[in-house]
Amino acid sequence: MKMLGATAVLVGLLVAALVAAGQLGWLAGQRPTDLGVRDGRLKPPPKTPNGISSQATDEARRVEPLRYTGDGAAAFARLRDLVAGWPGASIVVKSPGYLHAEVTTRWLRFVDDLEFLLDPAAGVIQVRSASRLGHSDLGTNRRRVEAIRRRFGG
Repeated sequence: MKMLGATAVLVGLLVAALVAAGQLGWLAGQRPTDLGVRDGRLKPPPKTPNGISSQATDEARRVEPLRYTGDGAAAFARLRDLVAGWPGASIVVKSPGYLHAEVTTRWLRFVDDLEFLLDPAAGVIQVRSASRLGHSDLGTNRRRVEAIRRRFGG
């Protein structure tokens, strides 16, 4: 019984230390210097299971692009407004047809990089979302992109 109590205290202390580290910004990671558009493509997702992209070639890291009808610039402006109001999101770069936002998780303050690229020829908006730190994101980036897709509509 004493062992269980000691384990619970230790786990509680570890969780508290992790939350404190996150609140102090120690889990944010460094902003990548290689994001953006290169030859009409976004950076590939990481090899680890903590990122996704609509331009990925393997199914584990692939997500469908956002589809829209009508004017691409108007659709992209609507998406930009949606992302600007997203919980924890901060827009870093916005230009015609490209958007980079940082999304900070609530408790641990992990930062994920979220990018969108307008592809008017295909009638889609390409997307990439990846965690800066760690190996697995437990599906956070995929869930976020799918939630954005539902709100965006098309």
